[in-house]
This record gives sequence, C-alpha cells and structure tokens, in this order.
Amino acid sequence: MMKSLPFAIILFFAVILFSCKPGSGSSKKGDAGIAFVDTIIEFGQLAFSGEGEDEFVFTNTGNAPLLVSRVRSTCGCTIPGWSKEPVNPGDTGRIHVSYDTRRTGRFKKSIYVYSNAAGGTRRLYISGEVSEAEESEIP
Repeated sequence: MMKSLPFAIILFFAVILFSCKPGSGSSKKGDAGIAFVDTIIEFGQLAFSGEGEDEFVFTNTGNAPLLVSRVRSTCGCTIPGWSKEPVNPGDTGRIHVSYDTRRTGRFKKSIYVYSNAAGGTRRLYISGEVSEAEESEIP
C-alpha cells in the first residue's frame, strides 16, 4: 500500500493540473453565451389542423451581445422564427416554432440554432402526436 500512495498522489495532481487549463468551461472576455430554459418541447396530443406553436426561451449568459444568425429545422413541417436583433448579456430571447398539424401521427423533430455563442450550434427538439382527421375537418 505504501508504494501505491506516491503514484496516487502524482495521479491526483496530474488530473488537477490538466483539468484546469485556461479557458476550459468558462467564457473568454467578449464571448456570448446561450442557455435555454428547455431544450425539448413536448406538445402531447394535438388536434388535426389545431394549434402547434410554442417558443424556446433562452438567456445570453455571456459578456457580449448574442446574435442568432440562423435557425434551421429538419423538415418543412416545422417552421422556426426568431428576432434578428442582438440579445444583450443577461437578457432573454425567444425562438418561435410552428408545426404543421395537418400531418397526422407521432413526430419528433430537431431544430438547430446557429449563433455567435461560445460552444457552437445548439440542438432543440419538438415532439408530439397529431390526431387523425375527422371527415368534417378535411378541407
């Protein structure tokens, strides 16, 4: 046991030394940050041709203005919208998503958020199920 103690001490300090590199885990001066309240919106059961809209709320956790440059969905059935205005440090912003509820069945879609935030692109999800249309609801 006495022979393994020095090795354990060296290993402990090596782990500490390499995990404390400058800039690891913290934002540098001039970086924007983005933190979402929720990264998944579960719509649950939706009526055919009903309302399939909600918003992702985020906060700029950095120390520079946050600019969301693009928001992309994985299919044409999900339409995202967002403000093109910069979000100042500490302020909140919203990404509006609308799902086409004339497509029946279960769905799970991804939304990609591109911004100047440290850490790169963020992935959000929406999911739910649209009920089958009744005869009177079909246009």
